[in-house]
Amino acid sequence: MLDTTGPELQVCNKTGNPVDFKADSHITVTSDLSKEFCAEVLPVDYADLAKMVRKGDTVYLGQHLFTGHETTSVWLEVLETKGQDVICLVKNSATLAGSMFTVYVSNVPINLPTLTEHDKQVISKWGSRNNVDFISLSYTCHAEDVKELRDFLKKQNLSETQIYAKVETVEGMKHFDEILQEADGIIFGRGNLGIDLPPEKVFLFQKYAVNKCNIVGKPVVITRVVDSMTGNLRPTRAEATDVANAVLDGADGIMLGAETLRGLYPVESIKIVGKICAEAENVYNYTLNFKRIIRHVEEPMSYAESVASSAVRSAVKVNAAIIVVFTSSGRAARLIAKYRPHVPVVAIVTPRLQANSLKWTFSGAAQARQLLGVRGVYPILGSPDNVASGSSIEEPGLRLAIEHGRSVGLLKSSDRIVVFQKIGDSAVVKIVEVQGQLLV
Repeated sequence: MLDTTGPELQVCNKTGNPVDFKADSHITVTSDLSKEFCAEVLPVDYADLAKMVRKGDTVYLGQHLFTGHETTSVWLEVLETKGQDVICLVKNSATLAGSMFTVYVSNVPINLPTLTEHDKQVISKWGSRNNVDFISLSYTCHAEDVKELRDFLKKQNLSETQIYAKVETVEGMKHFDEILQEADGIIFGRGNLGIDLPPEKVFLFQKYAVNKCNIVGKPVVITRVVDSMTGNLRPTRAEATDVANAVLDGADGIMLGAETLRGLYPVESIKIVGKICAEAENVYNYTLNFKRIIRHVEEPMSYAESVASSAVRSAVKVNAAIIVVFTSSGRAARLIAKYRPHVPVVAIVTPRLQANSLKWTFSGAAQARQLLGVRGVYPILGSPDNVASGSSIEEPGLRLAIEHGRSVGLLKSSDRIVVFQKIGDSAVVKIVEVQGQLLV
């Protein structure tokens, strides 16, 4: 995943020496870049800042944005503006160590493009060279932001790269439905949103966003969950509950930030969050959520939706161990996962033969990796041999799924498997039983 910088205001500490800020002192935020960064002066590369802010506005400064727990971010209150300078009151004592810091102004739109020229350069060079699977589009505010990035990706021969819109401002939440329609997934950025919104409002927006993503079957990732673990071995009880509730609400993933970037316990953070997620999945109400999704699907239900939901229902009725889905684009697997089956979804991604003016190639690796972002899906890249020879991929694909299921403890003899496969314009669901190494 490549994460864009977006319209982020940054401050460079050329000396790299730690800078101490004292509560109730004054600091001048200026667009005069000839001045050096210190506890009294904050040079920001944005000429219109003094025109955008008003008395009483809130400005945050730090490597990671202010959480209320960290002592490495500074909270400023605008007192007045003088020409290109903004005079602010320092609200908390903190020490900033490092060479680069982010400046964020609460509820003040910055008149800069979401996809910056710097972002384009990084995508065209590093992103193209590494053939990235995902791009996280920071500060997504409108559906047009996603469209612009998608058009740019096509020009860079990255048309298979998925776009996860990072919704982290009030402006993005206002246009959430339109953004969700255009994006391949959502990253719900609670760092900035927690600054724009009163604390008591953040959970409402989170539950709204997760519910909307679940209904349309697109992945949603929650950020900023165990901030206290940047300096502590264990999360707070509230943070642990927060992670669990994100899983119970229907989130597909959890993204860690400061905990693993510069925290003292990065490995422990991952282990603990993983354990909390697993525990929450054990008590997740799959039946209730299946009914909830069905209730929100438009009627008459499309053929694909009908068969996919029937596959999940069949898995419940026959007490299947896994659901096997054959797919080339990943869409069929995402459609099954949308209904949150109570068993794992093993997606056999079938490579597709593609040609350009120079050579023939097989696609499928990117589609398989992208399915790792979908909750409950175990993607496996199938063999291109069957595609090249034109033979049926069902039997070798099923055997591949069985071998994988056995190796990770998902399958044993006499278990039943629900198989979902598209054949031409039709979709088929069938039930098979494992007997030794054979299928019945």
